[in-house]
Amino acid sequence: MELRQLSLDLFPRHAARLVSTALTDTRVVVLNGARQVGKSTLAQLAVERADGARSYYLDEEPTRAAATADPIGFLHHDGLLMIDEVQRVPELLLAIKREVDRSQRPGQFLLTGSARLWGLRGIPDTLPGRSETIELWPLAQGEIGSGPDGFVDAVFSASDISVDAGGLRRQDYIERALRGGFPEAVRRTDPRRRGRFFESYISDLIARDVRQIADIQRTAEMRRLVQALAANSSGLVVPARLSNDLNVSASTVARYIEALELVYVIRRIPAWSSNLTTRAVATPKLIFVDSGVAGHLTGMTSRRASHPTSPVGPLLENFVLGEIARQLTWAEEPISMFHYRDRDHNEVDAVLERASGEVVGIELTSSPA
Repeated sequence: MELRQLSLDLFPRHAARLVSTALTDTRVVVLNGARQVGKSTLAQLAVERADGARSYYLDEEPTRAAATADPIGFLHHDGLLMIDEVQRVPELLLAIKREVDRSQRPGQFLLTGSARLWGLRGIPDTLPGRSETIELWPLAQGEIGSGPDGFVDAVFSASDISVDAGGLRRQDYIERALRGGFPEAVRRTDPRRRGRFFESYISDLIARDVRQIADIQRTAEMRRLVQALAANSSGLVVPARLSNDLNVSASTVARYIEALELVYVIRRIPAWSSNLTTRAVATPKLIFVDSGVAGHLTGMTSRRASHPTSPVGPLLENFVLGEIARQLTWAEEPISMFHYRDRDHNEVDAVLERASGEVVGIELTSSPA
C-alpha cells in the first residue's frame, strides 16, 4: 500500500509515511493521539488507498452496538479493516487477537484511539508482537509551514549545529506557540475564533473523554486542575502542592493527571539520571501536548505577551519541548526525552538520549528582542 502525495493542506505527513510503511509488514497498526489531530482523516486515506478495505466508526451508536453484540462477526473481513475510536468497545481487542493469531497477513487492522490505548484500565495489552503503535501529535511547525523538521536527528549526527531562524523574532515564536498545531486552530486566523475552538475542545474533552476513563464526580475540579497545570506548564509535577492549592486530595490530583495524559492533553517528561532506579522515581516535568491549549487556559494573548513582564517563558518552553517531542516520533533511531535538575537546582531543559547511551542536552532561552 502506498500513501501517495497528498493535496490536503495541514496534514500530518510524517505519520502518513509511518502508517503506510507499518501496514506493509505489521498485522495490526494502532494510531493513537489527541482528538482533532487528523487520526480519522489519515486512517480513512489509508482505507481509500487499499483495495477492498472497510471502515467502522465506533462513535456512531449503531456501529458500537453491533460491535458489542458480536465482536467476532463484526471483524469478519478479508481486507484491511479500519476501526476508529476502538477504545469505545474494548471487547473487540480479544477478537482482533483471535483473528491475527489465525493469519500472519500484514495490514489486517488499522485501529485509532483518542486515548493511550494500552494504558486504559480494562483494556488488556493483547497484541504484543502483533501490533505497531504510531503516535500522532498536533502538527509540527515544519508540517504547517513546509519547512525543515529534522533537528533531533541532526543533533546526533553533526558536530556543529546551526539553526536558521528564518528572520523570526521573539514575538513570532509567541504567535506560533499561541496558535498551536491543531489543524482547525491553525486554519482559524482570527484569535477570537481560535480561542472558541480551544474552549470547546477542552470543555468537550473533560465532559466526555476524561469522564469515560476516570471516576470524576466534579468536572469543575478537573477544569481547575487543568488551568493550574497550564499555569505551571514546563514545570515539575508535584501532586501534593497542587492538592494544597486546589483543596483536592493528592490521590485525586494524581488520578486526574493520569487521565489527562491518557487522553493526550498533557505529557510528563521524566527526569534524567545515569542511575535508572533514581530516574524512575524522580519528579517529572509536565508539558501540554498543544501549546495553544496551554496559552488559552492561562489567558495569554499576543497583546498580553508583548508586555515586558508577561510570563511567556513557560509557554515558549512548552512550545519548543512539544516540537522536539513531535520529532521523536519520526526520528531515524529511537530517542527518549528527559529533563535534568539536581539538588543545587542546576537544570537542563531537555536531555535527549539514544538507546546506545549517547546524550544531548538542550537549554532554552528567550530574549526580549
